[in-house]
Amino acid sequence: MISDKESPVDVTLLTETVVPAILGLTLAAILAVAACFCARKIRRQQKKAYPESLQSNTIPFQTPPRPTKAIRSPNSSQTHYLKKSPSPTSAKAPEITSSTATQQAPIKYSEENELTKNTALNTEVIKSPDTEQAPDEFGKLGTLVFKLRYINDRNALVVSVVRCRGLPSRNVNAMNTSVTSTDSNNVGQLQMNGKIQTTTAVDPYVKLQLLPEKQHKVKTRVVRNTRNPVYDEDFTFYGLTADELKSMSLHFVILSFDRYSRDDVIGEVICPVNTIEFQQIENQQVAYSREIQPRSLKGTVKGRGEILVSLCWQPAACRLTVVLLKARNLPRMDVTGLADPYVKLYMIYNGQRIAKKKTHVKKRTLSPVFNESFAFDIPFNEAGAGQTLEGVSLELMLLDWDRVTKNEVIGRLDLGPNATGSALNHWKEVSNSPRRQIAEWHKLRE
Repeated sequence: MISDKESPVDVTLLTETVVPAILGLTLAAILAVAACFCARKIRRQQKKAYPESLQSNTIPFQTPPRPTKAIRSPNSSQTHYLKKSPSPTSAKAPEITSSTATQQAPIKYSEENELTKNTALNTEVIKSPDTEQAPDEFGKLGTLVFKLRYINDRNALVVSVVRCRGLPSRNVNAMNTSVTSTDSNNVGQLQMNGKIQTTTAVDPYVKLQLLPEKQHKVKTRVVRNTRNPVYDEDFTFYGLTADELKSMSLHFVILSFDRYSRDDVIGEVICPVNTIEFQQIENQQVAYSREIQPRSLKGTVKGRGEILVSLCWQPAACRLTVVLLKARNLPRMDVTGLADPYVKLYMIYNGQRIAKKKTHVKKRTLSPVFNESFAFDIPFNEAGAGQTLEGVSLELMLLDWDRVTKNEVIGRLDLGPNATGSALNHWKEVSNSPRRQIAEWHKLRE
């Protein structure tokens, strides 16, 4: 129970604390309402003074930018004399409204004019000393100039590789519609169907060998970045008589050096010596020019090549030993200009194949060396067969090995009593000379 003495104290405490708090809150509320009222009034005034488009990007209480005014022409009273620029694809020509423009038309830039200018530039080839020549003047692949001289006293043939002219360039296509700066000596650009065809010079050199032996092989230096290389290099082949030369051919191969991959073959020139007047090149140098031809993948030399076979007949053991030594002058079977040759060997007895042998594959060569020996046992019977080679023959097949497609036959050779030419003579000599190893070269047939 609360006494009457404590009540005055509570009323005094209430008066000193609660009343000031209520007065403070009331004053704060009045100030907030006044501030909101002033802000709304200021905003209404701004909306009346300026358009809404200018007020969208303004910050409250920030002075808005001044509105733009129309530009007036100094020569006329029109408010807007600057008109909208025409579209690049529009067919209408822009109208000229200025009175001073009638005297001299100003140069106007537009995207349409720029495209027309670029197209006119791109349709012209950037000419250089290497591209000024006529395309058909030196042939499709160019020409090769060389000199020949034969020295009778030394039995030497001197071949001078002088130069090449009009070699084809490497083409690099790129999607580009602008003209870029290029080296005038080596590079040209041509705009064709929206594509820029960039032509770059090559790094050519020449290989030379004598056919059909292919024993003398030489090559020139590499001349960098040109389509008209000049070599002036002499190569001398000794120990060649005039009669031997007439059965030979000069084989030039023109290649383009590539640092990072296989050298590209541009073309070749084959010059048989019998087509040249031999009296002209005796003791004097004569220059010749030949058009470069595309390199054929097969059969540059006539025939299918040659193979060296050794035979030995041993009557006491009823055994025939065949040694496959090597082959030469094989035709090119692969895209690389080489072949992967191997030999299959069959022994035929009374018209039937009774044994089969084959050599190892020799990769990437046109002159394989096998050196592999095979022994065949001849059947023996009471009639005396086995002590002679009667009814026995050999069939050789030289093939080109291929990982993907079927192996292709390069050439064939038959050795036996039914053979012809050098093969028959070789077989008779082996039959008449037992226990003697006899080797001989044979030409392969298709």
